[in-house]
Amino acid sequence: MITAKKIAPLRRQPIDFDDTARLKAKLAQLRRKRKPLYLNAEEFQEILQWKLGQQIGRQQKRRAVNNEEIIRAVTGLSLTITHPDKEYELELRVNILCSLRGVGIPVASAILTLIFPDDYAVIDFRVWRQCFGENKSVFSLSDYKKYMQKIRHLASELDWSVQEVDHAIWEYDRRTNKRQE
Repeated sequence: MITAKKIAPLRRQPIDFDDTARLKAKLAQLRRKRKPLYLNAEEFQEILQWKLGQQIGRQQKRRAVNNEEIIRAVTGLSLTITHPDKEYELELRVNILCSLRGVGIPVASAILTLIFPDDYAVIDFRVWRQCFGENKSVFSLSDYKKYMQKIRHLASELDWSVQEVDHAIWEYDRRTNKRQE
């Protein structure tokens, strides 16, 4: 199982750290300027490209029905909804985003992570494997909540952001599990 000691040297090491930082900065500016906050189709597509990379075509036909109006409405609701119970807020935001066709827990987690980098992390098989000692590629909302609890615990222990912990664990797994990909 992963420990803070194993990942401490890997802060800010992932290969795509610069791309991620650029996209987060763009979305942070959007968050400051656009009230109420929502994503348009182009911004949504940019996040999909960042998350899915070469796998972008997998759900493309399903996602095609998500037009500009739908994307703005659904992301707007998800990104502006708040609740004092942060676990319930996470459930609401993820479930709303997953109402878009072709968006599952991993993509929803990517959207939330890029918009709210201090609060969320992208669920991923690599980090899951290190945190829970099992290979898994399909994730439920319950899995994501468990994942976030673990990531937040390590973030608190290291005094890092949840996203820094997530990236460091991802990089640790990439370096230690080259044959299992």
